[in-house]
Amino acid sequence: MDSGVGEVLELLGLDATAEAVYREMLTDPEGGVTELCERLGLPEPTVRETLDRLADLTLLRASRERPGALWPVSPERGLELLLRRQEEELARRQQELAVSKAAVARAVAEYATLRASTLVDGGERLVGLDAIQAKLEVLTARLTGECLAVMPGGAQSPASLAASRPLDEDALVRGVTLRTLYQDSVRNDPETFGYAQWMTGLGGRVRTAPVLPPRMLVFDGFTAVVPIDPENTRAGALCTEEPGIVASLVALFEQTWETAVPLGADRPEEPGTGLSAGERELLRLLSTGLTDDAAAKRLGVSVRTVRRQMAGLMDRLEAASRFEAGLKASQRGWL
Repeated sequence: MDSGVGEVLELLGLDATAEAVYREMLTDPEGGVTELCERLGLPEPTVRETLDRLADLTLLRASRERPGALWPVSPERGLELLLRRQEEELARRQQELAVSKAAVARAVAEYATLRASTLVDGGERLVGLDAIQAKLEVLTARLTGECLAVMPGGAQSPASLAASRPLDEDALVRGVTLRTLYQDSVRNDPETFGYAQWMTGLGGRVRTAPVLPPRMLVFDGFTAVVPIDPENTRAGALCTEEPGIVASLVALFEQTWETAVPLGADRPEEPGTGLSAGERELLRLLSTGLTDDAAAKRLGVSVRTVRRQMAGLMDRLEAASRFEAGLKASQRGWL
């Protein structure tokens, strides 16, 4: 028997022992168990077990001339029968899969009414972190093209990064495009910055900006997930497919993305002023009357950082108060 038959037997799940026994049976059909053991150097129990397997697969049949003996079926006929059995098994499993898919669809529809989320006009209200995570897992698995993400708040929590890692990795491995916006301040947080570098290493695209729009995720330009309360993401989220809402969120993302800086690039100081984008944004926020605490939240940094940066700006402006600093910044065209 040539090597081609051996390869077929291997594909059909038969090991080298079965192939060897079948080959010897074809070479000497009248040889008994003792002869097979001697020629192959195998113990009798192994030979008998293998003969039974070959008979079950219709590669051996009962001899018509020698009662109790087995006769090898020709490879042409035996392998044809074996292949037909495989096709019948595949058809049966496909039928079972179709039935299972229908059952899963019914179960999903039934269980949807039991989840801790409620349907609202044009979307689904997800209550709590567990409900949000479950929805994100489903949406990520369905991704085929691109996911847009805005992650404000500066440094991300270790729990949030841990929950995101398997979803991001699965999408990137499947060739999905991930574009993520972080705040500039994450460059000073080793854990979040390391996570962003890990994403870019897998093909993700990450940019940063001093201030970001509220947190959002947009899946394939079709489904958006946004927090119910931007100040408290634990309160829950709204998942919507309303075309007008999704299109507006995509436009907001693209506008921010255009002015953001790639993760690996340094954010240059503005020519003429020497201000960084963060410093200019800090001046703008404080000029609108925001407190240090509110400005810190918008920039994703600590209050101490805001006060340190503001003190440095006052020194550069030679201002004795924040009010004077605001006037001089305006006079110099910094605002």
